[in-house]
Amino acid sequence: MSTTQRALAPEISTWPSDDPQLIGSTCAHCGATTFPVQQRCPKCSRGEMSETLLPRRGTLVAWTTQGFPPGPPYKGPTGKDFVPFGVGLVQLGDGDDAVIRVEGRLTENDPAKLEFGQHVELTMIPFAKDEDGTEIVTFAFQPVAN
Repeated sequence: MSTTQRALAPEISTWPSDDPQLIGSTCAHCGATTFPVQQRCPKCSRGEMSETLLPRRGTLVAWTTQGFPPGPPYKGPTGKDFVPFGVGLVQLGDGDDAVIRVEGRLTENDPAKLEFGQHVELTMIPFAKDEDGTEIVTFAFQPVAN
């Protein structure tokens, strides 16, 4: 039996692609990249933004473990159903191709298994279920081998 799924925020990624990417925007004037998509550049204020697909891989810059349910508008599990989750700041792209830092969930929540500079890759994970049983998925970053 297949589970019906939908994205928590369908406009921010190419999911349900097999290799989903986050969708950002890049300024044609100054080259600044944003996530999520913005209509005006936060660096030069011009309205010359165009959608761009962000790299799937990056490195972990910082992280923590969220040990309690976030406040509103959080719609995920609470109470006994809540499971602590990792949250990280990820530099997407490598070296000269590094384009932006994105905050997101991590598939790993054990700090002993996380380290600065660790390689991670975008994935989609279950987040919650709708009243009708539809599984809601969101993006996260999972550790990968170099």
